[in-house]
Amino acid sequence: MAKLPDFEGLAIFAKVVELRSFAAAASELALSKATVSKAVTRLEERLGARLFNRTSRRLALTDAGQKLSGRAQRLLADGEAAENEALAQSIVPRGLVRLAVPMTFGVKAVAPILPKFLEAYPDVSIDLHLSDATVDLIGEGFDAALRIARLPDSSLIARRLCAMPRHTVAAASYLKRHGRPTHPMHLAQHKCFSYAYLSTADVWHYSNAEGDEVSVRPAGQLRVNNGEAVLPSVIAGLGIADLPDFIAGDAIRSGEVEVILKGWSQPEGAVHLVMPPGGPRPARVEALGDFLAEHFGRVKKPKSSRRA
Repeated sequence: MAKLPDFEGLAIFAKVVELRSFAAAASELALSKATVSKAVTRLEERLGARLFNRTSRRLALTDAGQKLSGRAQRLLADGEAAENEALAQSIVPRGLVRLAVPMTFGVKAVAPILPKFLEAYPDVSIDLHLSDATVDLIGEGFDAALRIARLPDSSLIARRLCAMPRHTVAAASYLKRHGRPTHPMHLAQHKCFSYAYLSTADVWHYSNAEGDEVSVRPAGQLRVNNGEAVLPSVIAGLGIADLPDFIAGDAIRSGEVEVILKGWSQPEGAVHLVMPPGGPRPARVEALGDFLAEHFGRVKKPKSSRRA
């Protein structure tokens, strides 16, 4: 009777090739480095050929390893896809969800509600990636992401969770010293702080009830890649910023900053859950998406803020 291929050895070999490291492969697969090394050695003995040239500093494929690597990586990908499809049909959600979330929104709004989800789904674990940079869901292997903006056209599946207004704000002390802008074009004469990850880089868009539309490119002393980092400088009276409600809302309601440009509004933003195209999606991802939609769909809107 013919022996089955060493699928485990091939899969471990493929992971070592992908990460170019025995130690990294062991970490990602939750195995010991010795187990990974033994699996590759076993495969080499079975094939009668060395697959890697190894030194203390370098790991390189041999000719035999190069020829095998493509097939082994396809085998691993097919195995992972088959397993994901099986999990997608599972009645009880289980497995790992890799979720990317903007830094401040993740800390303030997502992390506090995760205990309730984890208690409800004890077989699901979450790898929460916090960064304001837009991740490549497919290329970086994420199951889903939260994005807070007007979404550009793409092949990603998007689910709107809730509205997220933006405010142009300044401290009373700044307005007293430098005057109060009443038209977006006035911002060119003011110190404004910018955010590196705007969907339209460093451009603020406004419209009014008469249908006028204005786009401005303000400038100032500070540019950040996390919106919350700019708020202390605004509160200190050093400039003007354009911020989402989850960052500026508390400061507006406490009177530390004021919403300016009365009569002008910015394009409505929203919190979206985005996922790679195709299906079926694993039950664990669907469960998390439904949980987030239920929570953010019933979050009460903040009380109206004072406008200048």
